[in-house]
Amino acid sequence: MKMRLASLISGGGTTMEAIGKACLSGEIPFDLVCVISSNPNSGGIEKAKKLGIPAEDIVVINPDDFRVGGKVDQEKFGEAIIKELKKRKVDVVMQNGWYPWTPNVVTDAYSGMIFNQHPGPIPEFGGKGMYGTAVHAAVLEFRKLTGGEMWTEVVAQRAERDMDAGAVVKSARVEIMAGDSAETLQKRALPIEHRVQIELLKDIASSNVHELIRPPIVLAGEEKILEAARQKAIKMYPES
Repeated sequence: MKMRLASLISGGGTTMEAIGKACLSGEIPFDLVCVISSNPNSGGIEKAKKLGIPAEDIVVINPDDFRVGGKVDQEKFGEAIIKELKKRKVDVVMQNGWYPWTPNVVTDAYSGMIFNQHPGPIPEFGGKGMYGTAVHAAVLEFRKLTGGEMWTEVVAQRAERDMDAGAVVKSARVEIMAGDSAETLQKRALPIEHRVQIELLKDIASSNVHELIRPPIVLAGEEKILEAARQKAIKMYPES
């Protein structure tokens, strides 16, 4: 029996689309039964429709709709997400370009079966402000300032209560080329991100998920350089 999968998206939905195609082709033994977008204008919504996902299974849950006094009511936001997941008997949840803070009630409800996609090394280039293009910009700036090895990586990690704190369970290196910008690096990394997520789903289906450990990227004495690189990137790409 195929496992039932949900993808949480906020932007273009290219990874969700790649996963959906892998489901339809039989490459992975999953049915993509639900796509939840935090953004009513997400390009991924149209991609989900083109995959043949029924309109009633493409759901917009905008955190702004749960604001009280300028702050998102995380519990109510989370309960709305869980309601849709439970309605469709979802087994596995993938965060594919999902920008909001995932409420604790969601990560608790799907503990061990909710995973996050991230476009850079974790934990060094994770956390607040580290989204999309900003991650690649931070990596390039840090490598330039330290003269370190010219590579980055894309990862899949467990989604936990703390942002980007979950263990990495799948990753792939992406070489940094001479003259790379954040945009060119992002473009080259994206299809590798897609493959990492699909390979993780194969691991989940075969109960073969393992946590990965690698040597630290930031050496002793380079912590301030890392922070400077991160802050510069966030200023350059505040809404990436």
